[in-house]
Amino acid sequence: MSDIFWNDVYLAKSADERSWTQEWPFDVEVIERLVPEHDAAIIDVGAGASDLLVALVARGFTDLTALDISAVALDEARRRVGPLAPVTWIVSDVTTFDAERSYALWRDRATFHFLTEPPQQRRYLNVIRRAIQPDGYFLLATFAPDGPSTCSGLPVQRWSTQEMVDFVDDDFHLVHEQPLLHVTPWGSEQSFNSWVFQRRP
Repeated sequence: MSDIFWNDVYLAKSADERSWTQEWPFDVEVIERLVPEHDAAIIDVGAGASDLLVALVARGFTDLTALDISAVALDEARRRVGPLAPVTWIVSDVTTFDAERSYALWRDRATFHFLTEPPQQRRYLNVIRRAIQPDGYFLLATFAPDGPSTCSGLPVQRWSTQEMVDFVDDDFHLVHEQPLLHVTPWGSEQSFNSWVFQRRP
């Protein structure tokens, strides 16, 4: 993935022209159930300009991190959430991210499926092994097998539950799975799978 590509995407398209824009982040309530302690460390990977951080700040979460390859996206998110929000902003390619701390919850909505080569996927797995604390949670969503094969002109890898379980099983066990139907701002339907995994002690 290229920071130049994604910066251009965010500069060229408004929120209602981006296929991934949601009316409401579907996983806010999931996060509150998994980490009811509002001082728990949470990282939103591929945070983009999502309203998830706005929602979590409004609910009183005080230790949030937003990571994205696009500085433009994070600047937009920073304006939306406000300058005093308890958010650490990190511009980085997730596959080379070197976490300086551990997190109680790692949330990734639709970044991982852009990693279509096994070496990229293994690097991502190595990153989350280091970044998620024992018994911490990995909240992930990707396109489902019947979902789109491209996004923003880039190829994606679609994942079934069994494929994802096989990929992370040595380090994480499956807590919950849920199929999702995302509706784009212009009314197209996209099939996703969403999972909650827990880090093995």
